[in-house]
Amino acid sequence: MYFPVADINVHPLVPPLVAFAVSFFTSMGGVSGAFMLLPFQVSVLGYSSPSVSATNQLFNIVAIPGGIYRFIREQRMLWPLAWAVVIGTLPGVFIGAWVRVQWLPDPKNFKFFAGIVLLYLGYRLVLDVFKGSKGKGMAANAENRPSVGQAKFSMSTISFEFDQDSYSVSTLKIYLLCFIVGIIGGIYGIGGGSIIAPFMVAIFGLPVYTVAGAALMGTFATSIAGVAFYSFLARYYPGVSVAPDIGLGLLFGLGGLAGIYMGARCQKYFAPRTIKMVLCFCVLFVAGKYILNFFF
Repeated sequence: MYFPVADINVHPLVPPLVAFAVSFFTSMGGVSGAFMLLPFQVSVLGYSSPSVSATNQLFNIVAIPGGIYRFIREQRMLWPLAWAVVIGTLPGVFIGAWVRVQWLPDPKNFKFFAGIVLLYLGYRLVLDVFKGSKGKGMAANAENRPSVGQAKFSMSTISFEFDQDSYSVSTLKIYLLCFIVGIIGGIYGIGGGSIIAPFMVAIFGLPVYTVAGAALMGTFATSIAGVAFYSFLARYYPGVSVAPDIGLGLLFGLGGLAGIYMGARCQKYFAPRTIKMVLCFCVLFVAGKYILNFFF
């Protein structure tokens, strides 16, 4: 099947099957899987124009709602944190989208940038695997998931209770982190949840179950803004493929929707350490390939 915007030919079953497999595992940690799908599109499908970032964000829009629904249904959506993530990330997404189109249209330069982002993600995953997470609520406790309570938001602090413990984090620090992540996510074509979630757990010491829902909500909202802004920029760059490939994005998104839903349901049957080790290998392999290809 030919996709005109991406200018590639691929069997229509390949995108949803790949998206399902990736999202099934990554969703167990509260990540949509977009950070792994972009290397697949660039290296395997040969889709490397700026519009691949917008297509990747379209995947998020279609794939994430099922996961958000589960977090809300289980009363594990930390709304003050979710809105702080959205507010902090949105301005950065617009800047990142402009940088991608204006300064990183060359596939070689973009792959180098993607390699750096993936290298950082791999580093965070390695730390999580060998040092363990500071937050509570891991998959082993999936049969008895507590809910979020006493959530409060102010200009200085976000606080809440979870699993009989109290947590608080600086609102300003959340905004600053999310703004920087928004720029990276806008360039790379991810909502930023795959970067935000490790920071929230490892640096701020928040429970992974509360962080996952907020990260997915932030990724969903910022991906909508990202797709809209890339579509807007397409008017001013007629000679460059900027707007998303709707057909390809929808196929990836449908596979991701099923993968995220099934991953959330099957989470308790998989050891988090095993999942993270698989992700570590995939992320670091792709990161190394992109960075080495830039220099050699």
